Amino acid sequence: MPSRARNTFRQIWWAPVVCCAVAWLAGRTDTVRQFEWKTLDWLTQFRVLFQPPADSRIAIALFEDATDSNLVSWPPDRAWHGQFNKFAGVLKPSVISWDIILDVSREGEGDASMAQDTLLTINSGVRVVTASVTSPDPPETAPPEGGPTKPLTRVEGDIARIEGDIHAWVPFPQLKLVAPYGFANAPRSGDGIIRRVPMVLRVGREVFPSLSLQTVLQYYRVDPADVRVRLGDGIYFPVEGGEKRIPISEGGWFLLNFRYDQSSDEHGAYFDYQTHSYGEILLKVNAFHVEQTPGAPPPPDLEGKILFVGQTVTGKADAGPTQLNSYSPLVLVHANVVNNILNDDYAYRVPDAAIWGLALLLGLLGLALLADRSVLLLCSGAVLGVVGLVSLAMWLWVWRSWWVPAAAPLAAFIGLQFIVIGRRVWLEQKAKQEIKGMFGSYVSPQLVDRLVKSGEMPHLGGHEEDITAYFSDIQGFSTFSEKLPADRLVGLMNEYLTACTDLVQGEGGTLDKYIGDAVVAMFGAPIALPGHAHHACVAALRVQQRLGELRDKWRAEGDKWPRIVWEMQSRIGLNTGRCVVGNMGSRTRFNYTMMGDDVNLAARMESGAKSWGAYTICTEATMQACEAHGAGRVVFRPLGRIVVKGRAQAVPIHEVVGLKEHVADRTHECIAVFGQGLRKYYDRDWAGALELFRRGADLEPNLPGKTPGVVSNPSLVFQGIVEHYLTDPPPEGWNGVYVMKEK
Repeated sequence: MPSRARNTFRQIWWAPVVCCAVAWLAGRTDTVRQFEWKTLDWLTQFRVLFQPPADSRIAIALFEDATDSNLVSWPPDRAWHGQFNKFAGVLKPSVISWDIILDVSREGEGDASMAQDTLLTINSGVRVVTASVTSPDPPETAPPEGGPTKPLTRVEGDIARIEGDIHAWVPFPQLKLVAPYGFANAPRSGDGIIRRVPMVLRVGREVFPSLSLQTVLQYYRVDPADVRVRLGDGIYFPVEGGEKRIPISEGGWFLLNFRYDQSSDEHGAYFDYQTHSYGEILLKVNAFHVEQTPGAPPPPDLEGKILFVGQTVTGKADAGPTQLNSYSPLVLVHANVVNNILNDDYAYRVPDAAIWGLALLLGLLGLALLADRSVLLLCSGAVLGVVGLVSLAMWLWVWRSWWVPAAAPLAAFIGLQFIVIGRRVWLEQKAKQEIKGMFGSYVSPQLVDRLVKSGEMPHLGGHEEDITAYFSDIQGFSTFSEKLPADRLVGLMNEYLTACTDLVQGEGGTLDKYIGDAVVAMFGAPIALPGHAHHACVAALRVQQRLGELRDKWRAEGDKWPRIVWEMQSRIGLNTGRCVVGNMGSRTRFNYTMMGDDVNLAARMESGAKSWGAYTICTEATMQACEAHGAGRVVFRPLGRIVVKGRAQAVPIHEVVGLKEHVADRTHECIAVFGQGLRKYYDRDWAGALELFRRGADLEPNLPGKTPGVVSNPSLVFQGIVEHYLTDPPPEGWNGVYVMKEK
């Protein structure tokens, strides 16, 4: 791990721990739990698009409004239920399971008839299961001893944790003695939806199967004595070819993997399970099998199936909201439980220890790898993290039936992102202020903004960079010092240096230092500046233009300034090349500066300008780099080749005349004539060169006696050199190079 990342990790390692702890505590509140259930409902509704059809071994018969209106009203005499068992038995289902409580509270003459018909159905090989519920109140009549319902005796674990009570309302006595029953208890969550059911229930100290479990046991023909219950693990019982396991919690609860419900389309409502009405089965069996009416439609195929019987009469319905519907027959809960068991299609809740352990691990890992990255990368990572977590939760539920309660971990993740991104934003703002503080005194605000936006601290400590060095100095500054008192000299210099600095920085230059009246700057550092030579030339020309405006201003101020101020001129030298830039100095005091041979050459251009009667001079390297970036924008005049003091190699130099749009036609003519004279000069045609330089002297933009402060110009300088060579020619082998004797 890089040191920067280690430092970041050491500073905020606590953030994942705190976020996970707070989210875990919040997840234990009822509000968050309800939201977790609701998100599971949304995933369940989405899963419908991908799941297989309902198990064809399950069918449903509903006592609904049509039966209530056309055959018998609810609640019917129980003799009708007996008839239903008998007639449905003709269709040879494996099990008929009643999700209807048939206790002694409605004892009547039909009870005996139902019990008798149910017994006949059972004797024909069809198992019948009825429903009961636990209750804190004893039944009105004590149920008789005996019957096929037996408690589950092989129970491991704390029975006291099982859902139940001290009493139970069981089927009426005659029915209890002939058909086994299971408990239909199905407590609802806070929003009225049944999401988990007790698979075993407790009555006193005895444990009995639920209605769903009893139905499955009867389907597989399992004796209660062969059932093992391990609380917190599962319910085990033998089936053909092996053993079946139903996962349960320590309290005997079963997480419902609710898949199938009623739906609707343009043809009306339909059920995912094979569904018929109570009356339809009675009438069709009677017409087809009993009366054998010609042309009667055949009854439904129920052979070998589990037939659940429920009721949905309006106003009296055993119905309510489900995970897939706002209002459905609740017999579908038992049907879905049995569907889960038949297909080993169980839902599992990922343990909290695994969820929060992984969340904490990923939080710490993400912190170690990404916390010191950019805000953009952190935001992208946050979005991808949320999408990834949600996608993983969806995939696990849709394709594996693993439920990950993701709301609280997601909140922990988002909280962590707020801390990490917020810290990163704060650090970046702090870094921006540090950059502005570090460079704001010698870099333009625009360049500071570029430094800040680049997201990188400048390379400090010294490194090579391709830059253009800029040196300027006031002509005859010592005279200024003599003629102006200190306070007025300071005021004048502040005005002049402010103008120079603003223009240099406006072109992207970096102020290196002030040396009295001299301005030292660089273009191309501390960050790269494309076309830095061009920017340096333009800056130099604008400084000269601004100085002309200042001269006019100072002249207009009358006696405030002596004549020397009105005639102030500044010389500027430029050179482009590889230089060392960085913070240099002592450990306690340093400056961001430049050094190297090319920096020295730029200084020689400034000091040598007075030898050539020019005010802005650059090397050929600067001229070529400027032309490469903006060809023709800046007008140059070649001034020959010189050898500066301290160097042995000749350097071609050029005057930076002006911007193309500002250079007068007279000046262009002067440059052309000067160029012709320079060629004759190199050809040792002294007379021809002298004539051309004399012509050029009349065309020069800066003329002694006319232009303030000007005492010479390039044409006059070369005119003097040529006049000297007329009487004292250079030796044979002379190549036109002029050797400077001064710095």
